[in-house]
Amino acid sequence: MLTPEQFKNVFKDPIPAASPQITILAKPNGLDHPRLGLAIPKKHVKLAVGRNRIRRVTREHFRLHQHDLPALDFVVIAKGGSGTLSNEALNKLLGKLWQRVIRRYNG
Repeated sequence: MLTPEQFKNVFKDPIPAASPQITILAKPNGLDHPRLGLAIPKKHVKLAVGRNRIRRVTREHFRLHQHDLPALDFVVIAKGGSGTLSNEALNKLLGKLWQRVIRRYNG
């Protein structure tokens, strides 16, 4: 997702899935594929290296699993403590949260 309007649409009445480190908000997008938006604030992840690592791992995880995801717009929001997660732990957490969003969307 690229424009502020696309992000605002997801923030209005989203399907949430949260953990202490990451929150994923989702909303149907009317397209035939899922889209990803990232919000990694400096307030929670101080160093650019950490923010970029979270972005890179999240994008890669999304790329590898997008064929399993429904046509939703996803916004991944990093919270405090997300910068301390290892890449493996971050991948595992993202997988759990995406499954939780899918269950709430289907059920």
